[in-house]
Amino acid sequence: MGALESYNPATGSLVGTVETITADQVQGVVDDVAAVQPFWAQLTLADRARYMRRAAEVLVSDMEEVADLLTREQGKPITESYVMELIPTIDALHWCASAGPKILADEKVPYPQAFLKTKRSIFSYEPLGVVGVIAPWNYPWSIPFGEVAIALMAGNGVVLKPASLTPLLGERIQQVFDDAGFPPGLVRTVHGGGAIGQALCEASTAKIFFTGSVEVGRGVGEICAQRLKGSVLELGGKDPQIVCADADLANAVSGCVWAGFANSGQTCSGIERTYVVEAVAEPFLEGVRREAERLTVGDPLEWETEIGPMVGAAQADVVTGLVDDALADGADRISGGPREVPGYSGRFIAPTVLAGVTDEMRIMKEEIFGPVVPVIVVADEAEALERANDSNFGLGASVWTRDRAKGERIARRIESGMVWINDHSYSHGAAQCSWGGVKESGLGRSHSKFGFYECVNVKLVAWEPGLVRDFWWQPYDSTLGTALRSSARLLYGRDGARLRALREGLVPLAKVGARTFRKGR
Repeated sequence: MGALESYNPATGSLVGTVETITADQVQGVVDDVAAVQPFWAQLTLADRARYMRRAAEVLVSDMEEVADLLTREQGKPITESYVMELIPTIDALHWCASAGPKILADEKVPYPQAFLKTKRSIFSYEPLGVVGVIAPWNYPWSIPFGEVAIALMAGNGVVLKPASLTPLLGERIQQVFDDAGFPPGLVRTVHGGGAIGQALCEASTAKIFFTGSVEVGRGVGEICAQRLKGSVLELGGKDPQIVCADADLANAVSGCVWAGFANSGQTCSGIERTYVVEAVAEPFLEGVRREAERLTVGDPLEWETEIGPMVGAAQADVVTGLVDDALADGADRISGGPREVPGYSGRFIAPTVLAGVTDEMRIMKEEIFGPVVPVIVVADEAEALERANDSNFGLGASVWTRDRAKGERIARRIESGMVWINDHSYSHGAAQCSWGGVKESGLGRSHSKFGFYECVNVKLVAWEPGLVRDFWWQPYDSTLGTALRSSARLLYGRDGARLRALREGLVPLAKVGARTFRKGR
């Protein structure tokens, strides 16, 4: 047991402390949640939906307090605390309440096969038990909150392990559900370093939702696979932006600036590579430079601030190191760079635009996770697509064009979990949309109906009235064999084959049909 201190990345001042636990205590927490979860699972979907709406009411009433904590603990501008974190989670609770009962209700399975017409089946979506959520520091509210809410709506209990840089927000997530009247102990928060996350994966949790680096995520997946349980891994991103020759340039410029620099660029699905067609490259680059320099860097608690501090010195060093490496290899910084903000000890980086970048540079291969957009000029959309796919990552991507058909054609060829046309990344704030990547960007999906399916055991429940017995049961003999062969041709063969099958199989089929009314031989 010990204390974990949380510091304001802008000022360096202490925000608060939480109590940590040791790795050998994690299983006990999981056991405690497992003891509460069966009661919750027995509630109807409509009852669970009412709890979700109650949680939304609590969050609405606490918005100012939570937004202030988000900005003080994580450093994002106060406006982004609302638009990128709080409002999407309020909406997610309402979506869970309205869509969850429909998605998770028993689903009838149709039987088009003529020989199965007496059967009745449903898909039953049953809770897994206890779900573990390991959260990141960049979106310490909206990412884990949405996963916790979906897991709860599906009937599970949850153990949440927040990032060590943002532990107070993890505590506050639990408090929302406690204040909404959820069964005490259904949601628990555990704090500590990587050992606590590992212990949560090794414990008797039924599934793990993890958001973080590729290296750690691979380890999480391996631990879960060894225990034959699932994991949903949302890992790194290197999202490309493809700007076509017919793009609305003003819109593409604005989209690049927002998706590249929001949250100080500390976004898994932020734009980290821009491929612009040569015909429009000059005005596009000038527009991005101009708009980037207009962004206000400063105190994140001020409404006018658009770029806050980096979450910490270590992340700032990663970003400046990648930029310095690119500059040494011949790139041109046309805006931005480290910025001193008078009165604040945090590390600030002004929105940085790089031109003259090549694919061989580290900054084009490694995740930047900072307010930097490297821009590459390409001959045409085909080259842009090829280079966009030349990456180990595949989280999101965007295509900017006035031609919807062309945008959709390119989108279908991009190797990623999400593609936005004339926008970028926004759909994380719409819980009905799936979220997740391919390649090294992860496995599985959160949000949407697929997020619900990640949180349940899909069980087939089948019923047979037993008025007749199945025709394929014993005894096995030539009569049954002929009937099977003839029925296959009758059902699936061509017209001529069907006629022959009927002539050859009419008597065997009649005999086998008569057998179905006899329960014994």
